[in-house]
Amino acid sequence: MIPDFLTDHEKELSDSFLKKKYVIVPAESMSSLHAIRKKIATTAADLLGKSIQDDKEIDSFLNNIHHHVSGKELNDIRVKIIVEMNREPWFRKAYYDVARVALSMLAGNELVMQRRINLSIQLPNDDSSLLPVHADVWAGDSPYEIVLWIPLVDCYETKSMFIANADVDEQIQAKFKQFQGKSTEDLFNTIEKDVEFLRVPYGSVLLFSQNVMHGNRINRENTTRWSMNCRFKNILTPYHGKKLCEFFEPITIRPLTRVGMSYKLPEDFYEE
Repeated sequence: MIPDFLTDHEKELSDSFLKKKYVIVPAESMSSLHAIRKKIATTAADLLGKSIQDDKEIDSFLNNIHHHVSGKELNDIRVKIIVEMNREPWFRKAYYDVARVALSMLAGNELVMQRRINLSIQLPNDDSSLLPVHADVWAGDSPYEIVLWIPLVDCYETKSMFIANADVDEQIQAKFKQFQGKSTEDLFNTIEKDVEFLRVPYGSVLLFSQNVMHGNRINRENTTRWSMNCRFKNILTPYHGKKLCEFFEPITIRPLTRVGMSYKLPEDFYEE
């Protein structure tokens, strides 16, 4: 039997993640989360010539931004916000702090982080921001990555993302050849009854394996979805298409790992 030195809390979180391939947990630093949301909301407001002050105004502005911007204008504004938030030197650290402990429990404490944090905005009844059903490993991502998905508003039903039931996902991927030549919509129709639209209120975060099929649909709720996503992985796990120091950047490398990675045997050590 393999020894298990995890605490009861670590076992509970790990078992839940292994079973469902995702967990939803409370944000660990509300101050960091509030700072992130305020930066994004004020940037969006500035771009639209609006003024917002307190948390209540921020929440209303984000949920109802579809009253101020059209689907055609949305992507241009979204890209400008992404540029501005990634310029902030504190932003990525704050993002990590929102789920630091959970990430350590699930992925390890020597992590690399995606260099560019992403932002999704999905207006009600708008089909311009859809992400069809997929698993990121199909596009060359490492199966060792974990996604930290942070909502900036309450997300639920079609205002949220969906993820496939882990057992059904495994069965479908095992016989994936049957979908050759078919569309992603055909795939979604096959698994539709076995997907879950995740309820993730503001103040909670989602961590999920991008090996499992997921995506979103048209937002049929009457308010706008705002969510962010960023990938993490243990530095010592295998890489695929997205490389270290290109897509990922080390953030929590321990001293002994640094010593080991930099060590070189003496010259001519193996020569007789």
